[in-house]
Amino acid sequence: MSQERAVPASAVPLEELSSWPEELCRRELPSVLPRLLSLSQHSDSWIEHVQILKIIVEMFLPHMNHLTLEQTFFSQVLPKTVKLFDDMVYELTSQARGLSSQNLEIQTTLRNILQTMVQLLGALTGCVQHVCATQESIILENIQSLPSSVLHVIKSTFVHCKNSESVYSGRLHLVSDLLQALFKEAYSLQKQLMELLDMVCMDPSVDENDDILNMVIVIHSLLDICSVISSMDHAFHANTWKFIIKQSLKHQSIIKSQLKHKDIITSLCEDILFSFHSCLHLAEQMTQSDAQDNADYRLFQKTLKLCRFFANSLLHYTKEFLPFLSDSCCNLHQLYLQIHSKFPPSLYATRISKAHQEEIAGAFLVTLDPLISQLLTFQPFVQVVLDSRLDLPCELQFPQCLLLVVVMDKLPFQSKEVQTLWCTDSQASETTTRISLLKAIFYSFEQCSGELSLPVHLQGLKSKGKAEVAVTLYQHVCVHLCTFITSFHPSLFAELDAALLNAVLSANMITSLLAMDAWCFLARYGTAELCAHHVTIVAHLIKSCPGECYQLINLSILLKRLFFFMAPPHQLEFIHKFSPKEAENLPLWQHISFQALPAELRKQTVHEVSTVGTAECRKWLSSSRTLGELESLNTVLSALLTICNSAGEALDTGKQTAIMEVVSQLWAFLNIKQIADQPYIQQTFSLLLPLLGFFIQTLDPKLIVQVVTLQTSLLKLEPPDYVRLAMLDFVSSLGKLFIPEAIQDRILPNLSCIFALLLADRSWLLEQHTLEAFTQFAETGFVDETEAAKVERVKQEKGIFWECFANVTVEEAKRSPLQPYAKRARQEFPWEEEYRSALHTIAGALEATESLLQKGPAPAWLLMEMEALHERMDKLKRYIHTLG
Repeated sequence: MSQERAVPASAVPLEELSSWPEELCRRELPSVLPRLLSLSQHSDSWIEHVQILKIIVEMFLPHMNHLTLEQTFFSQVLPKTVKLFDDMVYELTSQARGLSSQNLEIQTTLRNILQTMVQLLGALTGCVQHVCATQESIILENIQSLPSSVLHVIKSTFVHCKNSESVYSGRLHLVSDLLQALFKEAYSLQKQLMELLDMVCMDPSVDENDDILNMVIVIHSLLDICSVISSMDHAFHANTWKFIIKQSLKHQSIIKSQLKHKDIITSLCEDILFSFHSCLHLAEQMTQSDAQDNADYRLFQKTLKLCRFFANSLLHYTKEFLPFLSDSCCNLHQLYLQIHSKFPPSLYATRISKAHQEEIAGAFLVTLDPLISQLLTFQPFVQVVLDSRLDLPCELQFPQCLLLVVVMDKLPFQSKEVQTLWCTDSQASETTTRISLLKAIFYSFEQCSGELSLPVHLQGLKSKGKAEVAVTLYQHVCVHLCTFITSFHPSLFAELDAALLNAVLSANMITSLLAMDAWCFLARYGTAELCAHHVTIVAHLIKSCPGECYQLINLSILLKRLFFFMAPPHQLEFIHKFSPKEAENLPLWQHISFQALPAELRKQTVHEVSTVGTAECRKWLSSSRTLGELESLNTVLSALLTICNSAGEALDTGKQTAIMEVVSQLWAFLNIKQIADQPYIQQTFSLLLPLLGFFIQTLDPKLIVQVVTLQTSLLKLEPPDYVRLAMLDFVSSLGKLFIPEAIQDRILPNLSCIFALLLADRSWLLEQHTLEAFTQFAETGFVDETEAAKVERVKQEKGIFWECFANVTVEEAKRSPLQPYAKRARQEFPWEEEYRSALHTIAGALEATESLLQKGPAPAWLLMEMEALHERMDKLKRYIHTLG
């Protein structure tokens, strides 16, 4: 015993120190600790360093002054500990490629390193536990080296475990037990460290000190760990995030200016997207699988719960740190777009069942709505969403449109200042320009051509007593836009007018139509005076248009629609302001439907327009008839055509005769070469054809022959599409006329040629209109068809249809539906059908003649023609008797 006491405590072997009693350790601490610290600093052996660390932690740490731990222990040992740990990780990675079941030396070396690492983590856990056990409130400055060192070691451990499959390749099983132990030890150490950090107390009155910086470093180190463990342990990943958010909020007042908010928001957004995509992938797998796997569904629910957790974390963080998130708005914007681009009804969505859609929407997507509400008042977010330079890929255009509609729905509940922020243009700098919300909606809507043409369907609005129905994107945007208009702040009406007008003038038809629908709603919802004001503005715009253009077409359609919503007194004011008695106003009246006027006012206006119109036509006929004057003549003809189309019944016989006379005279000046070469004459030709069609029943048969013959010749010269459409309009009007026998041989062959040429046209639009015109023409004789005759005809058609259906062969049934069907083969004994068809035509012609006699006096030649027909009938009767 005397010899043992003679040995100085500082010279006792390490193995003996491990067995010292607690009292001896406490007493000899001042002499032993410097020696141990010196040994650790000069030791190059991992095993020896870990052994020294364990001795200090287990035997002497409990007796140290907790206020001086940083100076006496942590700052002197932990930097070297971290370096040695990194060396061990490097050695593992370097030697792992040589690992094999045959190479026992490398296998032993690697396993020894891993065991040493596990022990080192255990020693660090002891340090953290001691601090937690001895202090109720912890000041970071007193343990400054501990959290940063521990977090570095934890991250390195998780990274190594995460990469273990690639590091150890196919030999992972030789060390998997120790890797698992290493992961568990790091997991336990992090949990213990988070408990310690939760006990940290910081002085909110201090703006700048080392504690603030240290806490920021701790939070961002944990953020780095989150990115490593996200795919390793979902529960641990979520708990780490929960701790990050908790600490950020706990010390918010002190660290808010130092935190790297963009990094936190970016990581949260990435984790939300990753878990969301995982959720969609699982839902897609379950949709494709016939059998219901409960394990898959439980995993789906677990992943969906994780989605919701991350979204709520983002929501909470955004709420508390919004003023510091200027540079994160782009990430938040993209997050919303990316999520909705992968979710139905997006064209780029993952295909999942309706049940899974509802589950994801109810648990996760609902959290995005309050997120947008929080960002609504934040100017940088407004700038990002409405940036004039925003250039989104195709798959994000539809989500952008949905986002703008969501914003539009929320604005009525915001202050005037917020509404102004969203609804006005702004230029912050030469390179930064913000467009208004309404302009952005129309622009975004225009980009959704695929979704509009399909169309995609969205959840409709609920109304009392009615079930919710799916609506198209057009309906969705239109309804929400009109609802928004009802709450528009009066001070922003100028912005509304400008946005609607800009969209009406758009070259995109569907966008222009949406703006017109919204404008018509505004006309109905607003005051009668507002409607009248808008009609006047549009009328002046039309009159100021320099010539034919798509903007003029759009404005004319809008004027026609708005005119129906005008109050009669305002319509009368409009007539006084833009008098139809003046030729200069005919460019306006050609675009107004006279049906919008009350009966008496309609009759008066029709009389005035037709009077001025026919007078202008006669004026042109008596002038030099230059091409330059054709533009004004075409305007006159367009106004007359508008009368015929919308208020033909208001034309008295005198006016009808006057119009028909000038139209016939104008036709006489046309020749095929002029029509083929001159655009203005082509337009005149296209206006005269429907006017002639309107008076088809009273036209001179010779003129009809001239019109049809000219059309046949002109078609061979390939005129513009609008000219061909005008031809179809006239041809279809012939279906209202029983063509006299005297001119059939000159009309029918030309009609066949016209239909053949138009049906051969490559334009699907012309082909469709040709088929419609052919159908109308084929209904000749049915114009004044009696009800009984109609029933008989339908019965015959039905019989023929079923007979056709019964004769379909097996080969025809197998034929591709994309191939046109061959004509039905002629029946062996078709005579009865053909006789019935011929008699039906005769009966129809007689009924048409009878109808004409009731409308007006018969021409002189009619009686002679009827007598000739009667003689032919008698001749046929005699022939039938001879056959019998």
